[in-house]
Amino acid sequence: MRTATITRTTAETDIRVEIGLNGTGAYDMATGVGFFDHMLDQLARHSLIDISLRCSGDTRIDDHHTVEDCGIALGQALRAALEDKRGIRRYGACLLPMDDTLVRAALDLSGRPYLVWKVDFPTAKIGTFDTELIREFFQALSTHGGITLHVEALDGINSHHLAEAAFKAVARALRDAVEPDPRKGDAVPSTKGTL
Repeated sequence: MRTATITRTTAETDIRVEIGLNGTGAYDMATGVGFFDHMLDQLARHSLIDISLRCSGDTRIDDHHTVEDCGIALGQALRAALEDKRGIRRYGACLLPMDDTLVRAALDLSGRPYLVWKVDFPTAKIGTFDTELIREFFQALSTHGGITLHVEALDGINSHHLAEAAFKAVARALRDAVEPDPRKGDAVPSTKGTL
């Protein structure tokens, strides 16, 4: 199993997301925001989580609601697909180099959302995309996915590279965290017995 489908409709966005944790990284994104689609493609491809995401949003205003609400829906889908988190590794981390950029991501699928974001973009936009929305996406993903998430840029001078490295680093950390742990069977990875 380890799949989920979430639909979320508000006055600002209409979203349907389907994920499969046992996937190959297949992706099919259509948010109406080209750069964001490119980043979501990276998230799927490098996490090996199959993701199909459709969003119709009020992009005539700006991209904020679309990006944030996609993070909410994707976090909800991830949480639903993980069910009670039996047998997963729980933790993941990645130190990801990309050209001039080096980004570190570490996460815990603890059920306790918290975001530490230390990524400063040298430009306010990547094409027409507001770089501040990248943090908004990861805040929504963390909150609604129940993820403790740390993302830090250790080096980098190109905003596109910084954004892409952040998505790829989080993806690789997620890949590790959602993987079944062959040594633990169906045990919940916590001394409390629940996450």
